[in-house]
Amino acid sequence: MLDAGTISRKEETANLPFPYSKQPFCRYEPIEKKISHAKVLIVNDLLRYDSDMSDTAREELNVAGTKKRLRFENMVSGMACNNIARNVQRLVKNPKVLTVHLSELAEAAEAYNPDAIVMSGTFSDFDYYNPEHIEKATRFLAKTKIPVLAICGAHQLVAMCFGGTLKTLDHLTPQEKRDGRVVEYQYRFIKITDTTDPIFAGISSNDNSQESRVWQDYTLQDDILRVWQNHGLQVEGVPEGFKLLATSYLCKNQMMVRNNKGQLIYCVQFHLEKSFEDWSKNPTRWQHQNESRDGRILFENFLKLALEHQK
Repeated sequence: MLDAGTISRKEETANLPFPYSKQPFCRYEPIEKKISHAKVLIVNDLLRYDSDMSDTAREELNVAGTKKRLRFENMVSGMACNNIARNVQRLVKNPKVLTVHLSELAEAAEAYNPDAIVMSGTFSDFDYYNPEHIEKATRFLAKTKIPVLAICGAHQLVAMCFGGTLKTLDHLTPQEKRDGRVVEYQYRFIKITDTTDPIFAGISSNDNSQESRVWQDYTLQDDILRVWQNHGLQVEGVPEGFKLLATSYLCKNQMMVRNNKGQLIYCVQFHLEKSFEDWSKNPTRWQHQNESRDGRILFENFLKLALEHQK
C-alpha cells in the first residue's frame, strides 16, 4: 500500500515540465562558437520554377495547382535555407555560406569548393521533379568527396540516388497516396542504434569528458534523441554502403551515414536545422533552443567531422 508521501512524490514527478530527468527546469546553455571557420554550400532542394517540374507534376496539378505549389515551395525554401545558414553563422567564428538550387549543385560545388554541403528538405514527391535534375544529383552524389549533410527530403533523395526505395509511413508508394498521408510531426524521440559513430562523440564514454557533458541526460542514459519531425515519406531499409544510426517506431530509418570510398554523407530524416529558428523572434525566451539542442549538437559535430575529412 502506498503512503501519502509516496503518492505526493509521484504526482510531483508526473507534473514536472521535464519528467525524464526529474527536474523542474531545463538547462540553459550559452552557445559558444567552437569552430574557427567553415565554408558551406547550402542546397535548396525545393521546386522554384516550372522548369524544375516534371510532366507528371504539370498533369496532376494542372496550371492553377502548379502556380500554387511553386509559390508555396518558394516560401518554404527561404525559411529552410535561412535556418541552415543561421546554424552555420551561430556555430562558426568565420562562416561562409552560398545557397544554390539542386539543379546547380555539381557546378556550384566545383566552383565554390566548400568544406561541406548541407541539403535542405523537400515538399513534393520526386517524380514531380525534372528528371534531369535528379539524374545530375545522382551522378554528383555517387562520386563527391565533399562531406554532405542531407536533411529530411534530402535524406530521402540521397537514399533514392543510391538505389533506395521510398514509401509512405503506412508502407504505400508515393503515387498510391499523394494526399492524406500519415505524418510524423513535432518533437519526437528516436533511438540511436550505433553510439560509436563520431557524430555522437561523448555518448558512449563513461568518463566526464567535455564531449559527454554537451548531451542531454536522456541521451546519456538511454541513447535517445529528441528531434523535430515533419514528413510523410520514409526510406525503406538502408541503401547499400550506408549504416543505420538511429530509428523510431514509425520510421525505421531516422538517420544513416555513408563513410567509405572517401565519402562522408550523413542523412537525417528529422529537421536538425531548426535549432536557432526562434531566437530573433523571442529574444528573451529559450525554450525552443533547449528543445532543439540535440539537433544543434549533431549539426555542430557534422561540421567538425567535415573539416577533419577534408584534411
